[in-house]
Amino acid sequence: MGHITSKNYLDLQKRLDKHAQGAPMSDSLLKLLEELFTKDEADKLAKLPIKPFTAKIAAKRWKVSVKDSQKLLDQLAEKGVLLDFLKGDEQRYVIPPTMAGFFEFSLMRTDGKFNRKVLSELFYKYINEEEEFIFEALEQKTSIARTFIHEYTIPEESKSEVLDYERASKVIETATCITVGTCYCRHKMEHVGKACDMPQDVCLTFNTAAKSLSKHGVAKEISKEEAKKILDKCVDLGLVQVGDNVEEGVAWICNCCGCCCEALLAYKKIGYTSRLNSNFYAEIDQEKCVKCGLCVKKCPVDAIEEKDDKIVVNKEVCIGCGVCVRACPQKFITMHDRGDKAFVPKNGFERCVINAIERGKLQNYIFDNYELWTNEMLRHLLGIILKLSGSKFLIANKQLKSRFLKMLRKAAEKM
Repeated sequence: MGHITSKNYLDLQKRLDKHAQGAPMSDSLLKLLEELFTKDEADKLAKLPIKPFTAKIAAKRWKVSVKDSQKLLDQLAEKGVLLDFLKGDEQRYVIPPTMAGFFEFSLMRTDGKFNRKVLSELFYKYINEEEEFIFEALEQKTSIARTFIHEYTIPEESKSEVLDYERASKVIETATCITVGTCYCRHKMEHVGKACDMPQDVCLTFNTAAKSLSKHGVAKEISKEEAKKILDKCVDLGLVQVGDNVEEGVAWICNCCGCCCEALLAYKKIGYTSRLNSNFYAEIDQEKCVKCGLCVKKCPVDAIEEKDDKIVVNKEVCIGCGVCVRACPQKFITMHDRGDKAFVPKNGFERCVINAIERGKLQNYIFDNYELWTNEMLRHLLGIILKLSGSKFLIANKQLKSRFLKMLRKAAEKM
């Protein structure tokens, strides 16, 4: 390591890395944690479970009173590094993952709680220059994000087959709370001198996450009508809607550009394997195309190129956003249904479990008291079992995986 780091931050890094998304060790990550948390906060966060918890659970692990526990948890939620929400009448908390989580929330703040220039420089180094984190976070079999197609580009014959969760407009219509905040990606790039001129106040958050962010001043609550105007504006600007890869309770939709967006940059960087696409792809009418090249320039993921004196779309690279359809002045590009629908987890809990299974980290969610040697032993044992070839076959079986998830959902409802 390039500088001396307190054990508190090293322990917190290990705790964050237990999440399915991961947080690989890096000198820049440790410096980030030092900017975001005091030593005492880092020490206490390192002892918290991955799944949602109450002040009583935190108090027991920290060996303090429930009153003192509640006070510190509320302070951390106020900083935007914890999300808080009600389940029935009970206040609960959860440490959000790093990406699509507290990394973004820290830069969304405009009240001076954090030095956003310092954070931006460290985020850029950790995410854009170093590779391990971005590979671990985004190159998952079940992606944490997916593309929402520009709805007006959906062919007439396919409109009846497009599911509600595929429509950004439907996410807005059904949300219980909506906030808008600063675009983490473009704001970060601004501080390192690489930002484009696209708007920054366009990051949309929904439902439980939005309520917490609004409550603590991380983002501004807006109406559904205001959210639709932001969406329409961003579609007109040729931005891509990349959002939470779940069917229900979508937590976020970002309005992304190909030059600043972490998800799109990573998609191009790691070789188009992060399964970010919608259920559509673009196709150019070769007989009518005049080869003006506007679609090549506008494609956010470089899926369109000139080849053998033709402008062609690489179907395997295309994310199905529809940006090129709007860019084509002659309207010679159409969107086509890919056929089989890509798997989308039912909700955030299901996606988290699936990601944990795929990464061999499910044991971290089940035996999550990291202070107990018995939990350490059981985590190790379950980790070995899940890595057996028979278990991999078991998990791959759709029917059995479905039953397993139902069992875990029932357990989660009782938490």
